[in-house]
Amino acid sequence: MASTTRTAPTVGFDLDMTLIDSRPGIHACYTELSARTGTHVDADLAVTRLGPPLEQELAHWFPAERVAATADLYRSLYPATAIAATPALAGAREAVAAVRAAGGRAIVVTAKYEPNAKLHLEHLGIEPDAVIGDLWAEQKAVALREHGASVYVGDHLGDIRGARAAGAHSVAVATGPYGVEELRAAGADTVLADLTEFPAWLAAYREAPEGPAEAARA
Repeated sequence: MASTTRTAPTVGFDLDMTLIDSRPGIHACYTELSARTGTHVDADLAVTRLGPPLEQELAHWFPAERVAATADLYRSLYPATAIAATPALAGAREAVAAVRAAGGRAIVVTAKYEPNAKLHLEHLGIEPDAVIGDLWAEQKAVALREHGASVYVGDHLGDIRGARAAGAHSVAVATGPYGVEELRAAGADTVLADLTEFPAWLAAYREAPEGPAEAARA
């Protein structure tokens, strides 16, 4: 008879406001972008809306015909302005380490431009097994399925939708723009205050029996 306890998991993590507090770096990058383009971007406001693709934010400040070129400029400015200013969030390294200690794989699936996402992780000494960028909300399910992720951890409602589209357990952390109750109401399977709670949650999750749907996927 097959065991009903969970095997070593592949866990996906979002990046901005899940593993890293990218607000200081993004604020600095928008400030530089404003100086370069001569177009005002309210960086204080922009950093409250992190999660969706860059082009969605730029569309608030630039005409449609300039968004693509401005996004390219922003991404070119990003390494020099945003990486050093961005810290890891509490528990980020320990969360990735907990997945590894369980014999699993940790991947990062983010809407951020992939080369810049990798620069953040390298700078902070966080070493996932794979980094997949340029995917938002339900699009994240493509990478989660490809890598066999059974859990996806994020701070945004779009991350919950991505996990659900992939058939993965949605773990939401209240370190981004949404509080605990909003994340629960959006359908997260588990809500944590932050990633410091993740290792204990993962240990308990692995000990709990799989439900019928999860057993069928195993």
